[in-house]
Amino acid sequence: MKLVKGLLALSIGAVIAAQSMSVQAKELTIGFSQIGAESEWRTANTNDVKAAAKKHGVNLKFSDAQQKQENQIKAIRTFIAQKVDLIGFVPIVATGWDNILREAKRAKIPVLIMDRDLTVSDPSLYVAKIGTDSYTEGRKVFDWLDGYIHEKNIKPRNGGDKINIVILEGTVGASATTGRGNGFNDALKESPNKDMYNILASQTGDFTRQKGQEVMESFLKSNRNDIDVLFAMNDDMALGAIQAIEAAGLVPAKDIVIVSVDGVKGIFQAMIEGKSNATVECNPLQGDLFFETAKKILNGEAVPKSVFVEEGVYPAEVAKDVFPSRKY
Repeated sequence: MKLVKGLLALSIGAVIAAQSMSVQAKELTIGFSQIGAESEWRTANTNDVKAAAKKHGVNLKFSDAQQKQENQIKAIRTFIAQKVDLIGFVPIVATGWDNILREAKRAKIPVLIMDRDLTVSDPSLYVAKIGTDSYTEGRKVFDWLDGYIHEKNIKPRNGGDKINIVILEGTVGASATTGRGNGFNDALKESPNKDMYNILASQTGDFTRQKGQEVMESFLKSNRNDIDVLFAMNDDMALGAIQAIEAAGLVPAKDIVIVSVDGVKGIFQAMIEGKSNATVECNPLQGDLFFETAKKILNGEAVPKSVFVEEGVYPAEVAKDVFPSRKY
């Protein structure tokens, strides 16, 4: 009798183990909606997600929204109909997601956000956000700039008493735009040197090189001799602005101090060539962290609401040494 019970216990144990192995071995299907390919940074982000999906053995259903929120909503609805295990997306803007996320919740499909933040009426509509801290990035921009202005004893080009700053903003409504803008402005307001700075103009360049060039051309037509600093909310806009500055007969990084955000190879090359002064890193290599977090969620493990990747600040002085190790 004991032998029978023992064999029965072993048999049940083997069945449970086999079921467990079957669940673990199941290929996960994850739907992912990217906002588009507006910059070097975004291309690197997309490539990293796709590479990480292969590394983690995930069946990735990828959708490019081509900069349109309605395309993302349509893609998420398709993922729900396909009964994927988890949905991930980069929200092109912060608002307007409640309804589609409720559909995912009703379908019992967890949602994981990447890179940008969103605003929803119910925080439980998504599990967590993987990505970068855009507010801190904005603060880092001002902190670096303030230190540089004083270290180099830079004076206003027009002979006045204010350092004039122009800002190339990102896409209107994007959390990266809001976060970087708020971070920069808060750091400026809290600075003991706040009275020496003036924001001369601020306009969206939509995170693209072409629009960055066009808007900088407009700034220069109105205020050619008054601009001392350019803060571009991403490197691609800064690279476009550099072309506009040179076309206006000015010397980028000398006549106009240039600081931007992202840390792509293009801006490192510009710094090496003496055409930009600094970049604050916004790390696009988020794929590994995304899929590691996705697996934890699907295994029923608790994860923090926000999970940030590491980011640094790179002035022109280190660009040549750092450039060979850049992956994007």
